[in-house]
Amino acid sequence: MAALGWLPPRRRSATARSVLAGEASAEAARKTAQAGADQLTGAEADEADLDLLEEREADEGPAEPAFPVAGDDLAAAFFDLDNTVMQGAAIFHFGRGLYKREFFRRRELARFAWQQAWFRLAGVEDPEHMQDARDSALSIVKGHKVSELMSIGEEIYDEYMAERIWPGTRALAQAHLDAGQKVWLVTAAPVETATIIARRLGLTGALGTVAESVDGVYTGRLVGEPLHGPAKAEAVRALAAAEGLELERCAAYSDSHNDIPMLSLVGHPYAINPDTKLRKHARTNDWRLRDYRTGRKAVKVGVPAAAGVGAIAGGAAAAIALNRRRK
Repeated sequence: MAALGWLPPRRRSATARSVLAGEASAEAARKTAQAGADQLTGAEADEADLDLLEEREADEGPAEPAFPVAGDDLAAAFFDLDNTVMQGAAIFHFGRGLYKREFFRRRELARFAWQQAWFRLAGVEDPEHMQDARDSALSIVKGHKVSELMSIGEEIYDEYMAERIWPGTRALAQAHLDAGQKVWLVTAAPVETATIIARRLGLTGALGTVAESVDGVYTGRLVGEPLHGPAKAEAVRALAAAEGLELERCAAYSDSHNDIPMLSLVGHPYAINPDTKLRKHARTNDWRLRDYRTGRKAVKVGVPAAAGVGAIAGGAAAAIALNRRRK
C-alpha cells in the first residue's frame, strides 16, 4: 500500500542505483544539450521572446534584483518539472497521448487517470504511485524505437503540455538564461520527454529518467532507477562536476519535499508552489518561496484553480466509481 502523503518522510540516502541513475541522466543531458544547441532558429527565438514578455507582464510576482548574477558562468539553475514548471505530471500527459495513438487499452488509461487524479488532488508525489506509473510506461514503450517516441512526444507536448506551463516559473528560468547561465530541467519523467519540454521552453537541456535502449529500441528496463528524490541530487551533482559548476552559486527550484536533497545541494534553493512539508522546511531554513497558483484551495493541495478543478474532479470521480465497481 502506498504511504500516506501526510506522514513524515523517511530519511533516504543515495544508493548505488541512485548514483547510477544520476550519472546516466547527466551524461544523457549533456549529449542532448550539445546536439540541440543550434536548432533554435532566429524566428523561433523572436517568437519565444515575445511570448515570454507577455507572460512576464501577466506575472506580478516580486523580482529578485540581486539574483541571478549576470555573467556568473560558474552558476546554473535546476528546475523540477512536475507542478513546478508545469501543472500536473508529464508522465501522465505522455500516457494520455500514447493512449490516443492506441499504444494501450482503456483499462490502462483508467489506471493512468487514477494516478493523475491522486497526484493532482493530494498535491504530493507519492513514490509508489509514481513508480507504478513509470513501470506502466516502460511496459508500453518496450520494443518501440526511441526516434518514434521522440516524434510522438513533440506532438503530445503541443496537445497536452504547452498550455500547462506556469508563466511565473518560466520567467524565473528566463532570468537565469538572460544572466548567461545554463538552465536544466530535473525530473523523474523520461529524459526524452524532458528534453523536448526543455527545448520548447528554450532551456539548456534536461536531466530525466533514462530508459535502456539497444540499437535505438527500448528494452523495457531502466538505467539505475527513476530520477526521484536522492537520484535527482546525484544527477545535479554529476552534471555540475562535468560542467565545472560551483553548486554554492547555483539555484534549484521545486514544489515537492521529495526534492529537498536536490534543493539542499545548492546555495540558492527556491520552493515553488510548495507542498505542505516543503513549505514548512523552506520557512524553517529561510529558503525563498514562490506560489503561482490561485485560490485558497489551490494553495493548500496543489491543484490549479478555476478551469482545471472541474476536469480533475470529474476524472477523480470516474476513477473512484471504476474502482468501486471492481470491488
